[in-house]
Amino acid sequence: MRFEVPQFIEIEDKIFGPLTIKQFIYIAGGVGLSFALFNFLPFFIAIIFIIPVMALGVALAFYKPQDRPFINVLESAFNYTKGSKLYVWKKEPKKITKEEQAEKTVEQIVIPKLSDSKLSDLSWSLDIREKLEDEMKNN
Repeated sequence: MRFEVPQFIEIEDKIFGPLTIKQFIYIAGGVGLSFALFNFLPFFIAIIFIIPVMALGVALAFYKPQDRPFINVLESAFNYTKGSKLYVWKKEPKKITKEEQAEKTVEQIVIPKLSDSKLSDLSWSLDIREKLEDEMKNN
């Protein structure tokens, strides 16, 4: 049994001449709103409003920034202005003094486990820390 696999499913059908149904609706909406503005407002005021309405209709129909429909860009802009925002800043590292640096080097020393006796390990680590602190004070 053979089945036909649909091809070109990402391309919308051209319904009204070279226009798809969405493009036709956007253009028709812009023309209709422009016609209503022209009939209800004085001529010079109507022209001021008709130009942005027609530009929006044409942009919705044909303009695709980064291969995305312009309506998605408008939706994203609306959601951005309406939604809450999270502001993130670059935290600058704090300046380290010599005393803090000495404490860090003492803390970073790894003391190996040489014996099974905890008391001897403790005394060995205290001796090492005292020597390091004396050296840091002398420098």
